[in-house]
Parts: sequence; C-alpha cells; structure tokens
Amino acid sequence: MAENGAERPLLLEVKGLKKYFPIRKGFFSTRTVGYVKAVDGVSFFIREGETLGLVGESGCGKTTTGRLILRAYEPTGGEIWFNDRKMGRVNVTNLDRQQLKQLRQNMQMIFQDPYSSLNPRMTLLQIVGEPLLVNGVARGGDLQDRVAELLRVVGLRPEYMTRYPHAFSGGQRQRIGVARALALNPQLVVCDEPVSALDVSIQAQTLNLLQDLQAEFGLTYLFVSHDLSVVEHISDRVAVMYVGKLVESARTQQLFLKPLHPYTEALLSAVPKPDPRRRTEPIVLQGDVADPANPPSGCYFHPRCRYAIERCSQEEPQLRELGEEHFVSCHRADELSLQGVASAAMAV
Repeated sequence: MAENGAERPLLLEVKGLKKYFPIRKGFFSTRTVGYVKAVDGVSFFIREGETLGLVGESGCGKTTTGRLILRAYEPTGGEIWFNDRKMGRVNVTNLDRQQLKQLRQNMQMIFQDPYSSLNPRMTLLQIVGEPLLVNGVARGGDLQDRVAELLRVVGLRPEYMTRYPHAFSGGQRQRIGVARALALNPQLVVCDEPVSALDVSIQAQTLNLLQDLQAEFGLTYLFVSHDLSVVEHISDRVAVMYVGKLVESARTQQLFLKPLHPYTEALLSAVPKPDPRRRTEPIVLQGDVADPANPPSGCYFHPRCRYAIERCSQEEPQLRELGEEHFVSCHRADELSLQGVASAAMAV
C-alpha cells in the first residue's frame, strides 16, 4: 500500500463515466426499446503508486468500469483522463486508434479467470512475449531474455517458457497473466477479480506478489473485487458501487471504521470477523437488487434501505465530500451514525 498518498500526483481521473447497452427487439433486433445502464455517471481518481479497490455486488458495473478505462468498451458518456508517461495528460475517450495503441502500453489488465484468459495453443514464450512482439519492443534472443526475466519476477522458472498453459495450476496460470500484464512496464494495471478463482492459500500468495511488484515497479492498481476482506488487505482507498453508480469512496480504514452510506454498512456487516467473541448480526437487505434497465426513481438503493425517507424516493443524491477524501451519495449521510468494522490493520 502506498504511503503519503495525498502528496502523489493523479494518474487516472474518471468523470461522469457512463455505459448504456441497448436493448433491442424485433425480427432482426433493429428496434431499440431501452437501455441497460451498466455504468451510470461514475467519478473517481487514482494517484500514482496507489491501489483503489472497486467493490460491489455482482452486476453492479465494476468490471465494465475497468474495461471502459481501457477502452475495451466504448463509453456512452463521460471523461477518462490519464497521465501517460509519453503523451502527457490525455482524455482516453478522444484518442484515435493509433494513439490508443500507444496508450495501452501503459494500461494493462489482469483477468479474473486464469484458465480462459490464456490461449491453450500458445507456449509461455508466445503468451508473455506477444505484447513485446506486437509493439516492436523485442524479438529473437532479446524476446526470450525478456520473457525469462518476467517469469523470474513473478516466481516462475525461465525454463517453463516452452510449456503450454495446461501444465500449470490455477495459481501459476495467474502468475503467467501477471507476467503478461507487466511485459510493457505499464503505469496502470486493472486487476479484474484476480484472486476470486483461486484457493485461499493461493490468494494470499498472489496478493503478496501484486504488492511486491507494486513496490518494485511503482505500479498503480485498480483492484476490482467483491471480497471486502481482500480489498481491505491490498487497497489504499475503496470505492463502492451499486447498480452502476458510485455510492461511497474513502481511505480504506476510514471506510471500514466509519461508513457513511447504508449500502456500505450492509456490505461491511457481512465481513467475517476473525475474533469469535465479536459476534455481530449481518444486515439482511430486503427486496431485490434494482434492475439497471429500469432503475427506481431517486436513490437507486432506497427500496432496500432501512433509513430511507420520502426524499430518497424522489430526488437522486449527488456525490459529495463529507470528510477528507470521503465521498458519499446519500441524502442522510451527515445525520446517520452507521456501524463499521475495525480493520485488521488497526486490530494488530
């Protein structure tokens, strides 16, 4: 985790990011009858060398947000400002194809599934070396030397480069994915649930590897996850999403200790407590998650919120800062006293 984060310059700044997927009907699916608002006006920032954890339930839009930043999906609206080491501060949404190819050398992704993200017909030399070859960085003997060094960095033996993915375990495959992401020495790495498909013991090894690599190479992470325990371990700050919207963001310890949004409080109540003497009842939310194709009026969370008032169903809350770098979109955030959990770091 980064230290003195407030003194670091911004690497990434997202403003009002939107992604609406059209719902089509008709014999040839040519008639648009509505939109799924997968990401709906999300704003946040990440400083150089820090880790922002992006959390929320499945389907909340966190993975889509990560892919929009890389322009794997084309945004419907909003701005994505990135401080590229060569091009300077650029709006990713306005870049042409050639500029985007140059930018992507500094923005890489680690995928969730270590099995489907690796081509089974390619050797490790071809998988890890492909970014170097495509971008004209290395070839021949230089390519092999570079791949061998990348494998060493992630804890794999260089002689493995002639093997195929099927010869490796899930944890080893994820290390291969990490090596591929690091091939071009990126500034930003989007980690899309990189440990969710791994055993718990392997999760810890992978998280420690990511932290070691961050310290060694000065990497910046957007860490997408649904596991708050994992996010707490690796993140400097945490952003919480609900049905395509950002509802709260703060420094990790601040958010865990004193949440300001009722949805964050409910998520934290479900975090397992390491002390068996501290028993707390999880907050069971009533109703179902809002439909992003037909969201409710006002605050999207109000049908499930036990603190909701009439204003919540009529007026959409705006993201506002109620503490130092503590942002929340809730009408009652400044009057509620919500229950958090003591972070593991504070309990030691």
